[in-house]
Amino acid sequence: MRILVTGACGYKGSVLIPKLLRDGYSVDALDIQWFGNFLPEHENLNVIHHDVRDTAAINLAGIDAIIHLASVANDPCGDLDPKLTWEVSALATMQLADRAAREGIKHFIYASSGSVYGVKDEDQVTEDLTLEPISEYNKTKMVSERVLLSYADQMTVQIVRPATVCGLSPRMRLDVAVNMLTMQALLNGEITVFGGKQARPNIHIDDITDLYLFLLANPQHTGVYNAGFENITILDIAEQIKNSIETNIVVTPSNDPRSYRINSDRLLATGFTPKKTVQDAIDEITAAFHSGKLTNEDRWYNLKWMQQEVLK
Repeated sequence: MRILVTGACGYKGSVLIPKLLRDGYSVDALDIQWFGNFLPEHENLNVIHHDVRDTAAINLAGIDAIIHLASVANDPCGDLDPKLTWEVSALATMQLADRAAREGIKHFIYASSGSVYGVKDEDQVTEDLTLEPISEYNKTKMVSERVLLSYADQMTVQIVRPATVCGLSPRMRLDVAVNMLTMQALLNGEITVFGGKQARPNIHIDDITDLYLFLLANPQHTGVYNAGFENITILDIAEQIKNSIETNIVVTPSNDPRSYRINSDRLLATGFTPKKTVQDAIDEITAAFHSGKLTNEDRWYNLKWMQQEVLK
């Protein structure tokens, strides 16, 4: 079975691709490689250095399924260049979905975001609640979801709304909550928390990548699924890190209104079971740092790297 993965060299893709290869899939790994390529060489891996916006040039011959991860990731990066964000994260998705349907590809897995709900007061944010995105990033995710669902009568469409992902990847990110705060503690012995009361759902990178494998193997589970298993505040995360690493916590005011808790009961009902936690991510990052396998680099911060290297 041959899988096309877009955004394959990113934070999630760099963990997902080795798992796909391990499980016997052949993989076309497509990525513009703004942040580099950390994928292993493998006889069943074809790495394609390509801009997803040029969808007409993507070779879909022999492709059985698409896992579409490509997007301009996170709110600050999405706001840097809204035109670029809409072209990459929405227009390219729409064009790729249309081509997939026209060319008979039967399975399309889409990485949306738990942030499409916007700011919610409900304790349990389920897939049936209204979507009220507040940034360019999650607006493009909402639009892309709607487009993909319109093809549900032509191919299997599975949409994942992940929580904030945490944990180690060969293409690391140190600008997501758990990873960022853990690195602050390791580098500075101090964590700066802005506000702190904002709730965030979290999912370990091994669990979100295992979920894509699960959906690939279980096309009967169609539609939209939340994927987040620990709804905790930013201050809770900081306190959890403090219990593992000797550090101080400094709380400062914040104008960030984003606060949401997602309910993943629909996903759990499929039989998928998460295996890792926020604490696992903290422990793994700490071990990698102390062993010298993880260092603090500009390329691990999407906004900083895009400003310096991509949009300069």
